[in-house]
Amino acid sequence: MRLLDLYCGAGGSATGYMRAGFTVVGVDIAPQPRYPFNFLRGSALALERWLELAGPFEAIHASPPCQRWAEGGEWHEREHYPDLIGPTRELLEQAGLPYVIENVPAAPLRADLLLCGTMFGLRADGFEVRRHRIFELGGWSPAGRPPPCRHELPALPVFGHNPPRDFYRRYRQGVSTGTKRRALGIGWTNREELREAIPPAFTHWIGAQLREALREAA
Repeated sequence: MRLLDLYCGAGGSATGYMRAGFTVVGVDIAPQPRYPFNFLRGSALALERWLELAGPFEAIHASPPCQRWAEGGEWHEREHYPDLIGPTRELLEQAGLPYVIENVPAAPLRADLLLCGTMFGLRADGFEVRRHRIFELGGWSPAGRPPPCRHELPALPVFGHNPPRDFYRRYRQGVSTGTKRRALGIGWTNREELREAIPPAFTHWIGAQLREALREAA
């Protein structure tokens, strides 16, 4: 089964889908030299082009930019960032394939799933991953549910773009990049890419549910 990974970034989501048995092709407007699978550079909104160029696909994943709704918006002006969720959803619905859209909890998505790193035991060196993300599922539904979210250890400090200096001090940004890589399960990215990467454990679980739904539909 083949999956198209839109707004793919450095490949955290793609790695989870690969572990669930998908062949993944990524699309991003920015260069992604460490993306671990087949990569096409360009706008994710040129969906028809990618379906014709690299298809066929059985499903699509999309992670539109989250800065407009990300927690910690006090250090950037949200309105300067585009809202690409609406246009992306419209294109996915027109494509008619099962899809997953991922973003931060405040984003305007239908929250069919909310996942947290603690559901999958993501932790390292005394910190746990509390990276909450919501997922809108189009054209399919999971048969199972993930385990409950449990917050037991200090949260791993992995934050977004350009926070002020005192933010690093307040939230213990001295945790090493190696600890963050081990906790997130992402060993190939640099420090900047880690800030936005989705833990592969999230999409490994989603991918297994999606494959089962596709088998049943077939």
